[in-house]
Amino acid sequence: MGERSEKETPVGATMDLPHDRMTVERFREAFPRARWSESRKAWFVPGRTAQRRIGRWPAEIEAEADAFADDKGRDAFAFDPIESRYLEAGSAALLIRTPYSRTLVSEIREIRDARWDADRRLWSVPYRSYEDLRSRWPVIEAIAARSEPEARKERREAIRGTQEEELAKARSRERRRKRYPVPSDQVPPFDRAISTSIGIVVFAALDGELAEAETIESFYFSPTAGSDYPWVSWRVGTLEELVTTWPAKSDPTAEERQRGWWQPTLDELCIARRKARSREKSRQRRLEGASSDEPTDSI
Repeated sequence: MGERSEKETPVGATMDLPHDRMTVERFREAFPRARWSESRKAWFVPGRTAQRRIGRWPAEIEAEADAFADDKGRDAFAFDPIESRYLEAGSAALLIRTPYSRTLVSEIREIRDARWDADRRLWSVPYRSYEDLRSRWPVIEAIAARSEPEARKERREAIRGTQEEELAKARSRERRRKRYPVPSDQVPPFDRAISTSIGIVVFAALDGELAEAETIESFYFSPTAGSDYPWVSWRVGTLEELVTTWPAKSDPTAEERQRGWWQPTLDELCIARRKARSREKSRQRRLEGASSDEPTDSI
């Protein structure tokens, strides 16, 4: 057997590391055979599986960093906990249970790494995000308290007979018309779930009648001056339609919100799916109740 030629390319993979002593030390601990290559200006790891092992290493480092951050967040919570009926300390994360409010959902979504748990119907926040949660908690708790059924009832009683009550009734009457204004040059797709300023709907047909700017401003969103907005009829999406809707990869842009509709995000879909399941269960219970009331033939 002859010796390997100096010009023969060795089997292995390279890794370009930042000029950080700690990172280099951790890399060399994980890959003791790694050597600096002047020709490649990178660290070279020999071996046929080097590329695969190097590819996994950043994720492993990130997981270790998250675990360390979780430990720090858990210690911070133990030292200075948030006492609230809406917050519970779980073994792996902090759990938030609140009444539903669109404003509240938007606020919780701003917490780093917050996730909606559809099975348990709560928000999960990793301990590493505790400081972020703490900074936002006064606002979250205040919105949650205002969203309690008793608080909502008290507010309704307080505005009874006032102009604010008339505005609320007008808003309800407008919702029952099941129409929505859309830019004439940016009509949304029909027969699929779309997010709007009033929630996720499925647009059915173009009405043709133009919406008045005052009506749009009062009940929907701020229209663009000089643009036409025809009415489009809508309906509530079925559970199947919502489950099969592919979520957007990112939050809607300012331009999408300005036009009044956008592709639903995963968080928006989770909320809409939860409501659809509740409607489906209620419908099923009504059907079962009607069946049990039917007389049976006697033998």
